[in-house]
Amino acid sequence: MTRIRGEIPLLMAMAYRIMIDDLHAQLEAEGSDLLRPAHGYTFKFLLDRDDATTVDLADHLGITKQAASKIVEELEEWGYVTRRPHPTDRRARALGLTPKGQAYVERANELRGRTEDRWAALIGPDRLDQIYEDLCALVDSAGGRTPPRPVW
Repeated sequence: MTRIRGEIPLLMAMAYRIMIDDLHAQLEAEGSDLLRPAHGYTFKFLLDRDDATTVDLADHLGITKQAASKIVEELEEWGYVTRRPHPTDRRARALGLTPKGQAYVERANELRGRTEDRWAALIGPDRLDQIYEDLCALVDSAGGRTPPRPVW
């Protein structure tokens, strides 16, 4: 197969879309809530933090504070996120995942892992490992700053 110059980024985007569509189809088949990618990136940001605020989330996602507030309100209403007093700033509210939010992250991780297993079966585990290393090198080449999310 002859590589077409400039097509690799498009193929990477298409592979990501295939994975997201597959993930959503599996979650829908299980009766899980279908959340948007912004929700997933919110979950990932909140996983290991106990002092993140809506302002921090907005900065991380590269969106306005108002948009971040809307995401937090939705997730709180649906039972995925909680707000509590901030540990060091009495004026702020810290965000955290509820057990329901934690369970959603674990299930999504498991399903993405199954996608990787299917890809490894298709192209071979060694090639998938090499793709992983190559993608990590590309991301790391951005000056050590890992983008918080793909552009949507």
